[in-house]
Amino acid sequence: MKVLIVLTSHDELGDTGKKTGFWLEELAAPYYRFKDAGYEITLASPKGGQPPLDPASNVPDFQTDDTRRFEDDAEASAALADTVRLETITEADFDTVFYPGGHGPLWDLAEDPASIRLIEATLSAGKPLALVCHAPGVLRHTTNEDGTPLVKGRKVTGFTNTEEAGVDLVDVVPFLVEDELTKLGGEYSKGDDWSSYVVEDGLLITGQNPQSSAETAEALIAKLAS
Repeated sequence: MKVLIVLTSHDELGDTGKKTGFWLEELAAPYYRFKDAGYEITLASPKGGQPPLDPASNVPDFQTDDTRRFEDDAEASAALADTVRLETITEADFDTVFYPGGHGPLWDLAEDPASIRLIEATLSAGKPLALVCHAPGVLRHTTNEDGTPLVKGRKVTGFTNTEEAGVDLVDVVPFLVEDELTKLGGEYSKGDDWSSYVVEDGLLITGQNPQSSAETAEALIAKLAS
C-alpha cells in the first residue's frame, strides 16, 4: 500500500507574531501506524522541502511515544526535510491520502488548488481519505461532481469550537472547523474535548483532535483492508 501524507507549509499564526505549522503527534502517530503496517509512505506539502512544525506540539506535555520515536528516527527526519511539492502529486500514484492537522492547514491547504484537486480525485477514484483535527477544514472548497460541497450530507468531525476556545485561538484562525463543516451541510458530530473521536462515512474518515490521530490512521488501515 502506498500512502500520501499531506502537510502544511504555513508557519504564521495569524497576526500574533507566533509560529504554527503541523502538529507533531498528528504526523507521528499515523506515520508509525502506516510504517508498521508495511505501507510505503510519501510526505508532501505545498512548498515542498521542510514543512514547519508547530513549536507548541513538541513541548514535553504533548510528547508521546510516537513523537519521541519520530524525533529519534533518522529516516523519518530525512523524509520530513524533503517533502514533495504537492502540485506535482497525482492521486493515481497512491492507494490513500492522510492529512494531519495543526493550525497551518487552515491558511494554506484549505485554499490550495492542488490539495482540492487531490481530495476530489482520491474520492472519485474510490480511494479512502482521512483527515484529523484541523485538517478536515481543508475540505471547505472541495465539491462533488455536481458542484455541491463534498461534505454535504456526510458524517464528519474535526476540531471543536470549544477546543479552539480552550487554546485561545477563536479570534485568530481564519475560520472555525466545526462551524465551517456545519455551514457546508456536513453532519458534524463530536466527542468530549481532548478525547479520541473518529467518524467514518464511506471513503471519508475524520478525527476530532490530536488524541484521535492514531485511531484515525487505524480506521484508514482497516478501510483499506476491507
